[in-house]
Amino acid sequence: MVCFRLSPVPGAGLVLLCLVLGAVSSYALELNLTDSEKATCLYAKWQMNFTIRYETTNKNYKTVTISDFSTATYNGSTCGDHQNGTKIAVRFGSGFSWIVNFTKDGSTYLIDGISFSYNSGDNRTFPDAKDKGILTIHDPVRYRVPLNNIFRCNSLSTLEKDDVTQYYWDVHVQAFVQNGTVSTKEFLCEKDQPSTTVPPVIPTTTRSPTTTPVPKEKPEVGSYSVNNSNGTCLLATMGLQLNITHEKVATIININPNTTDFTGTCHPQAALLRLNSSNIKFLDFVFAVKNGNRFYLKEVNVSLYLVNGSVFSIANNNLSYWDAPLGSSYMCNKEQTVSVSGAFQINTFDLRVQPFNVMEGKYSTAEECSADSDLNFLIPVAVGVALGFLIIVVFISYMIGRRKSRTGYQSV
Repeated sequence: MVCFRLSPVPGAGLVLLCLVLGAVSSYALELNLTDSEKATCLYAKWQMNFTIRYETTNKNYKTVTISDFSTATYNGSTCGDHQNGTKIAVRFGSGFSWIVNFTKDGSTYLIDGISFSYNSGDNRTFPDAKDKGILTIHDPVRYRVPLNNIFRCNSLSTLEKDDVTQYYWDVHVQAFVQNGTVSTKEFLCEKDQPSTTVPPVIPTTTRSPTTTPVPKEKPEVGSYSVNNSNGTCLLATMGLQLNITHEKVATIININPNTTDFTGTCHPQAALLRLNSSNIKFLDFVFAVKNGNRFYLKEVNVSLYLVNGSVFSIANNNLSYWDAPLGSSYMCNKEQTVSVSGAFQINTFDLRVQPFNVMEGKYSTAEECSADSDLNFLIPVAVGVALGFLIIVVFISYMIGRRKSRTGYQSV
């Protein structure tokens, strides 16, 4: 936990902000805004990221993911007064800003609107952008929450407008906090509310359905890549099988690479591969550099639709898989399991990844997983054993043949 004590905001007292810093695409932001009497007036904790599609000068389209908020500043956030409304203002990167406005309406308050601005003239973030300038997307979300309630939405929420998609999850927010104490009473978003569907009546003579998933065949292997201004910067080849347990029901999903889109970003210390399809909102693989000379899979984030219509979302930024030296790739042909949580695991098949130092769009020499190394060790051992057995058989045959020859020359 890294905490930043920011300068006082005019009319709003002292702002204390704590950021739980992860790798790319997983920053949990927590804001405790106080008034002039140092009493909490607004509390918020949430996770978010953005994808932006833009046209290049070559009339092609590129997509970038904005997920690094490590440079965020919060000047402009205010508890509100007679002249200014209540709002959270976050500014980060080069020309990015995100503002949420709140208004009070009788016995309720509104999460009134979200504005997101970005600078397409930033060549580092938007290389070869055709149109340059500050662009703003405004969404009048209009969530109405009872006063003295904290709004909670752990499920993934998506706002799509023009060429921008905004993702929010693990959201907890309370505006107009009363008596400086954040409420323990939660107002749930629709996706977090328990289902009101009445389960079908099962006759006592009928056997209830099992929750054990039907084993699926080996998934098809797909090839994925990420490009930046220097060419291909990330390569991945793998078959993916998702194992999900939700409300005691187990589900297995094989990812079909033919119907899966992919994008991502590359940075010197972190790289992101994002997959998405009709039922997968996103599946993020985040790689990081450690000790300056090795890379590994540090983080997996997933959000997908289940067959019952509910949304399943999990994030873990404390993983340690697929470790290999920088300048090489990681390979594991045998089935391998990435355990993201007790409710979510990924089985990989014929895996090969290289998230850094890709040269000429090709994989570098691979460091094999221990399972493959054991197999490679056993093959020569097996060959040696077989060869030794063959030598023994030949020797025994020779001795038997020689003994018979001697018997044939004995005098009668």
